[in-house]
Amino acid sequence: MKIAFVGKGGSGKTTLAALHARHLTAEGHPVLAIDADINQHLAVALGGPAAVSAARPLSEHLPAIKEYLRGDNPRVASAAQMVKTTPPGRGSRLLRVAEENPIYAECVTTVGGVRLAATGEFSAEDLGVACYHAKVGAVELLLNHLLDGPGEYVVVDMTAGADSFASGLFTRFDRTFLVCEPTVRSVSVYRQYAGYARDYGVALSVIGNKVEDAADVAFLHEHVGADLLAWMSRSAYVRRAERGAVGPLHDLENANRAVLGLMADAVDGTTQDWAAFTRWAHEFHRRNAEAWANERTGVDLTTQIDPDFQMGPAALAGTTAG
Repeated sequence: MKIAFVGKGGSGKTTLAALHARHLTAEGHPVLAIDADINQHLAVALGGPAAVSAARPLSEHLPAIKEYLRGDNPRVASAAQMVKTTPPGRGSRLLRVAEENPIYAECVTTVGGVRLAATGEFSAEDLGVACYHAKVGAVELLLNHLLDGPGEYVVVDMTAGADSFASGLFTRFDRTFLVCEPTVRSVSVYRQYAGYARDYGVALSVIGNKVEDAADVAFLHEHVGADLLAWMSRSAYVRRAERGAVGPLHDLENANRAVLGLMADAVDGTTQDWAAFTRWAHEFHRRNAEAWANERTGVDLTTQIDPDFQMGPAALAGTTAG
């Protein structure tokens, strides 16, 4: 199951993503966490150092990622003709959440007990000449080619606000958690995100955060309505973690730990719609090809779409083995 965490900057989405990934890992599930936020703070939230040097950022490994995922797909002539939206087809390599492959060997490390990959920071060399979405493109490619099932989880900390709508990445998830403080500004991000997501069938749940009293809960109910799944109270555990002292998960307040269970139940109760996953992958690849990618590569990339291939458990039969 693919899970996104979104919300206003400072709402606590990275903290919630880390807690959720740790909770699922502690329950014995295969978990892969991905930091796709421009600020790259997920490793710290998981209990690791500010810079995790044991693994290469996904963005720095992008040419090799493309070459590996391309496999023997005859519709993709070369890695150079592969863009962030290129969908899998017959002959492509598909990834599993927990397996040995060259991408994970280079780009995944364990932080705080959780397997983690990161897009990489927006460096000084990128300023004024590059867009952060170019780095996030590696995540989109991975998710396009990732065959995950019930009981397997990919937890992605996304960019703040509605910025993820600059690509089709927001359609790659089975469940999206929007972290919302009981404030007008945070609710405005929810409204913007929910408005965009509605037309694409995005399964959206709101997690209230930094809730202090019944008035905060009432505010969230008023402005979020049925999308409100649960809420986290202000937490001494989280405050200690933000100072660098990430304690064992069982030290988290009981009520807040219960929220993590409700979130896991919501994810497990979500039906994986592989037909929709494939349809939107094809649609956004077509849009990107026509908008910029055909001109950049010099070929018609819409021919990369394999109309007879659909992602899902049956797709392994038509793909290249790892």
